[in-house]
Amino acid sequence: MIVVAGPTGSGKTELAAALARRLDGEVISADSRQVYRHLDAATAKPSAALRAEIPHHLVDVAEPAESYDAGRFAREATAALGSIAARGRTAVVCGGTGLYLRALIEGLSPLPPRDAALRADLEARAAREGRAALHAELSAADPAAAAGIDRENLPRVIRALEILRLTGTPASAHWSRGRTGGVPADAVLILTLPNDALAARLDARARAMWPALLAEVRALVPARFTGAEPGFTSVGYREALAVLRGEIPESAGRDAMITATRAYAKRQRTWLRGQLEGTELDASGPAERTLAAALAALGPLARSAT
Repeated sequence: MIVVAGPTGSGKTELAAALARRLDGEVISADSRQVYRHLDAATAKPSAALRAEIPHHLVDVAEPAESYDAGRFAREATAALGSIAARGRTAVVCGGTGLYLRALIEGLSPLPPRDAALRADLEARAAREGRAALHAELSAADPAAAAGIDRENLPRVIRALEILRLTGTPASAHWSRGRTGGVPADAVLILTLPNDALAARLDARARAMWPALLAEVRALVPARFTGAEPGFTSVGYREALAVLRGEIPESAGRDAMITATRAYAKRQRTWLRGQLEGTELDASGPAERTLAAALAALGPLARSAT
């Protein structure tokens, strides 16, 4: 199992596909947004052509109304690893969702099951008081957990508060101890870019995505969804929804998406520096150079796979 990690916009999808071609591999997506069907414009999913060429797992496996968490990811990714190994192929895990990567590699902490009544109460509070109110409560009670959760990501905020209320112990404490299971990676490659280079990439990508994103959300809400489903907490979708509801103009929505994307990438980089050990690769140059550096870093592992 080779892991390709990095912040959004760093070129993970391209490198993972290139490694899969070289090493007779299949890709497992470790991206909490790419799991959702119908949400394509702002999730940077691998293209249909690429997925036809190289098998990709855990893309389009859930409806936007479903809650998809690290536990489900770890179970389904582990099953995919088994099937890939049975075919004698190399697994390339690709993504930047830190909790997913950690759950797969290190295992999961035993956590209480979901409590429907408690969750309904927290969801009702969020509807009345706003998502920021719940995030503020979490920040006061469990700052370590709150620091890693976007205040707009209501499902994760609710889960952290739920764990705290059910166990009396902060969710961050549960996450850092008593992990079971896990599949150690044979190699971890972490893509890095200078701040200005990454910011330029993210700005250009967000601007290119924006028109298609607005069109996609117009087609989905309210015809098929309300916009309150977990899938719509993704960066870009909440800004597009605000535009379509008449809350902000299009240009402000686009700029808010750019700002949110930069903030998300910053959180990813902070997490990767502190939580994931691996070989850093400069991804600011041509894709061919990044691939060459990745193959060199893999060394005997790359040669044995071929």
